[in-house]
Parts: sequence; C-alpha cells; structure tokens
Amino acid sequence: MTQIIVGFVCLIIAIVILIGKGDWLIAGYNTASKEEKEKVNIKRLRLIVGILFLLIAPGCFLPIDDSDKTHNLLFAGVVVVLTTVAVILANTWAKKK
Repeated sequence: MTQIIVGFVCLIIAIVILIGKGDWLIAGYNTASKEEKEKVNIKRLRLIVGILFLLIAPGCFLPIDDSDKTHNLLFAGVVVVLTTVAVILANTWAKKK
C-alpha cells in the first residue's frame, strides 16, 4: 500500500514540475541565490526532473514479493542509474552557456 502512495506522489510531483509550478520542489534550485538561478536553464531542469519522476513512478506500482529480493534490487539499481543520468544532465545540458 505504501509503495502505491509513493507512486502517486511521484506522479503528482512530476506533473507539478512539468507544468512549471513546482520549481520549489527541485532540491538545490529552491535554495540557490538569484545569481546561481540565472546560470540555470529552468525549462530544461524542469524537463529533466519531471521525466525522472515519471520514469520512477511506474516501478512503485509493481507488486513486491518479500521472498524475492530481485525486484527490490533491480528497482533500486534503475533508480540509481536514472538519478545519475539526471544529475549529469542537470549539470551539463541544463546550464546556461
């Protein structure tokens, strides 16, 4: 039940960020100074973070079998890889030149 709630929360966060109303949900951006915020292409950053949440959410809806830890490890690995790619993109593609 908890994973379903987390899945819906991820979907809601993704939608809010992608429509441009959730900049305060993006860690680091919401606490950055005005000068730092000017160095970031916020549209690209929204796209990266929103898609990250959209890609993570479906995994939360998959049934979890406590006797088989393979699903849990696979999901954790996918989340780590997706997050790593998102961080790299946020620090390269989402920066203003």
